[in-house]
Amino acid sequence: MIKPHGTDQLHPLYVMDAKERAALTQEAERLPSLVVSSAAAANAVMMGAGYFNPLSGYMTLADAISVADQMRTTSGLFWPVPVVNVVKDASAVKGQKLVALRDPNVEGNPPIAVMEISAVEQATPEQMALMTQKIFRTSDPKHPGVAAFNGVGNTFLSGNIKVLNFSYFEKDFPDTFRTAYQLREQMQRLGWNKVVAFQTRNPMHRAHEELCRMAYRDLKADGILIHMLLGKLKPGDIPADVRDRAIRKMVDVYFEKDTVIISGYGFDMLYAGPREAVLHAVFRQNTGCTHLIVGRDHAGVGSYYGPFDAQTIFDQEVPRGSLQIDTYRADNTAWSKKLNRVVMMRDAPDHKPEDFINLSGTKVREMLSKGMELPVEFSRPEVAHILMKYYQSIEVGNRA
Repeated sequence: MIKPHGTDQLHPLYVMDAKERAALTQEAERLPSLVVSSAAAANAVMMGAGYFNPLSGYMTLADAISVADQMRTTSGLFWPVPVVNVVKDASAVKGQKLVALRDPNVEGNPPIAVMEISAVEQATPEQMALMTQKIFRTSDPKHPGVAAFNGVGNTFLSGNIKVLNFSYFEKDFPDTFRTAYQLREQMQRLGWNKVVAFQTRNPMHRAHEELCRMAYRDLKADGILIHMLLGKLKPGDIPADVRDRAIRKMVDVYFEKDTVIISGYGFDMLYAGPREAVLHAVFRQNTGCTHLIVGRDHAGVGSYYGPFDAQTIFDQEVPRGSLQIDTYRADNTAWSKKLNRVVMMRDAPDHKPEDFINLSGTKVREMLSKGMELPVEFSRPEVAHILMKYYQSIEVGNRA
């Protein structure tokens, strides 16, 4: 099985021993504490779950700047995006060494982790601007990732953490949320060695389904990990529970048994395009995947990135040998009226746009809201009906 990133064994920061965890949770209630941002809480979940192996805690300001600028920590570890705990006001923990980090996304703000503070540092406006530009390739405040990164403050708290729980993800998504170490164990039980990961924050239509099959066949893989983001998205995106139901129905009906693992991870979408694609590769390697499908405008938003920037970054900016995982690079996929099947557009050079069945997201929402059936060449009926119920419930709510 492929090794985790940076180590021979996975080192999740979740406190595995139940007695130790209970005692630390009790202690956390008495410690000086801070309600962290949603992004910092998600970083704790990812470190606790082993996805962000081999990190042992939140990065220093120097590491954050180095990672943003060069995709390496000051000690030389390859890492594509800063993993930080940034606040506006750290006065509640001033002078403290051991503090409780409280969860902003769970009622009552229970402690999600205990942190040993090694440094409290203020980033200058110039440093924030540099990191923003490097991570997101833009400083436009309308970019949702830029807005989120710059909206939480400029005081960086760094240090090792011990993670006490996985926020709301285990409770809200008991059948879907899995840690990196749980996925590695599941793949080992199934005897999978070559595994292709498909990243999604959206429901999967026929094109996505067939893209997974193409990668599975081309790579002669043992299995597919359909790995969905369960954290915060931008307004208008499909909620995780609806997406989860739609994907599960598609796999149940249309995929061969024991060829697909459906799972989710607890993280907020960055919309960082190329940099986020590399982060996706890092933590899929930590789950045991050997390949990541990187499609057109992977992890993008709006028109901030070129259609294949998330693919070319692996050639141009990721040093050879930095990662063991490889990429499976895809173009847009759609149903060909000429060939009567889903194809990658680059593989059909004789086709014109009208030779494909392709619907915009706006058109799909409009049709489903009105109760109109989507073409079966575009979406499986079982998937479309789940999405139709969701969009119609929104329409009813808007009229109420």
